[in-house]
Amino acid sequence: MAFPVDLRRCQVLGLAGTAVLALGGETAGALPSADLFSPASAQAALGLVGVYFGVVLLIAAWLLLGRLIRIAEPPSPRSLLLVLAVWAAPLLLAPPLFSRDVYSYLAQGAMVDAHMDVYAHGPAALGGPLADEVAPLWQHTGAPYGPVFLALASGLSGLTRGQLPAGLFGMRLVALLGVGLMAAALPRLARQCGADPAAALWLGALNPLVLLHLVAGAHNDAIMLGLLGTGLVAARGRWPILGAVLVTLAALVKAPAALGLAAVVLLQIRAGHRPAKAATTTVVASAVTTVAATAVAGTGYGWIGALDTPVSAHNWALTSLLGRATGALLEHLGSGLAPFAIPAWHALGLAVTGAAILAIWFRLRPSPVYALGLSLAVVAAFGPAIRPWYALWGLFLIAAAAPNTSVRHRVAAVTGVLALAVLPSGGPADIGQLVLAVSGGVLAIVVLWQARQAAEAPTLGRTA
Repeated sequence: MAFPVDLRRCQVLGLAGTAVLALGGETAGALPSADLFSPASAQAALGLVGVYFGVVLLIAAWLLLGRLIRIAEPPSPRSLLLVLAVWAAPLLLAPPLFSRDVYSYLAQGAMVDAHMDVYAHGPAALGGPLADEVAPLWQHTGAPYGPVFLALASGLSGLTRGQLPAGLFGMRLVALLGVGLMAAALPRLARQCGADPAAALWLGALNPLVLLHLVAGAHNDAIMLGLLGTGLVAARGRWPILGAVLVTLAALVKAPAALGLAAVVLLQIRAGHRPAKAATTTVVASAVTTVAATAVAGTGYGWIGALDTPVSAHNWALTSLLGRATGALLEHLGSGLAPFAIPAWHALGLAVTGAAILAIWFRLRPSPVYALGLSLAVVAAFGPAIRPWYALWGLFLIAAAAPNTSVRHRVAAVTGVLALAVLPSGGPADIGQLVLAVSGGVLAIVVLWQARQAAEAPTLGRTA
C-alpha cells in the first residue's frame, strides 16, 4: 500500500522540519561568539540532534512533494510558492546556520561604509565586535565579492549602525530577495526551455539546499542566482540589453555568474540577431554596467585581484583532496616537490574546467541555459574550494532546462547527500558530533516510518 501523499501533508512535514532545525540552531547553530555553547554541552548536543532531525524531515517532505509533481495534475506554481514560503518562515528569525560567512559579509559592509579598502585589507583591520565574529582564516583576507554585493552590504551597515542582530536579519532579507527572484524566474525559464514549471520550482527553489544555505545561511549566492535568472528571462524575451545588465550585476556579486553573458549572446542569436551585433551589444552593456556599478559602490576594481582567496585546510574539493594526498605521498618519499602538489592539482582542475566548459558549449549551443547550468556545475566541482551551496550555481539552471527527468533525479540524489554534509555551526566535525548528527537523522527516519505505518494501518484494516 502506498503512503498517502497530498500537498498539505508535504507542507506540514516540511514546516515541522524547518521549525525543529531552527529551534535546534538556537544552541547548535553558527551563533555569535558571546552566545556560543560548548560543543560538549548538553544544550549543543540536543540542538545538533534537533537540527539533523529537522533536516531529514525537510528532505522527506521535499521528496514526497516530488512525487506529487509527477502526477497527472501536479500542484500549480502558485501553490508551490506558498509551500516555499511556509517552509522558509521558521528560518527567518533563526540564528545563522551551516556557515559563519554572514559575519564576513557584515564586517566587509562596515569596512566599505567606513571607506576602507575591503580588497586590500581583511576584517581584522576593522576591529570591533563585527570583526571578532569572522572566522580566523578570513580575518586578513580581502573580500572576493564584487561591488554590487559590497554596496548592498555597506547600505545595510549604514541602516543597522553595526548592530549585529539587525545586521543578521537584514542580510537574511537580502538573501530572501534573491530566493524570491529565483522562484519568480524559474517557471518562466522552464516554459521558455520547454520544461515543466512545477518540476523546475521543485528542484530549483524548494530544494533543501536553498532553504538550508541560502535562507538559513543567508549566503550571497542567492542574490547572484536571482539576478542571473531574471537576466536570462529578459534575454530570452524582448529585452536582451536588460538581460546583459542583470547578468553583469549578478557577476558583480560573485564572479562565476559572468559565464551567463555567453548565454545572453547565444539567446540573442537564436532570436534572429546577427552574431556580431549580439556579441557587441552584450559586451558594451556589460562594460557600461560594470563601470557604473563600480563608480556607485566606490570600491574600485580590486575584487579582480582578490578572487584568489586562500583555501581552508579542511576543504574537501576534489582537487584539494588529491593535492593533499599527493603532497603527503611525496613528503613520505622525501621529495622536495611536496609543497607544489596542491597548486599543481588546482591548476589541473582549472584546465579541466576550461576544457569541459568549451566542450559543453560546443555540444549544447542550441540549449544555452542548460549549457550554462552544466558549466557552473563544472566550475563548482573542479574548483579549488567547494561548499554545498556552490552546487546551487548549476542546479538552479539545470532545474529549469534539464532535457529529461532522469537528469533531475540524479541532481536530486546529489542534493540529498549535500544537505547532510555540513554541521549547523559551520565548523569541522569531530567523532562525537558525527554520532549526534547521525542519531538525529536516524531518529527522524524512525518517526517517519512509524507515521507511515500508522497511516497505512486503517486502510489495511478496512481491506481485511
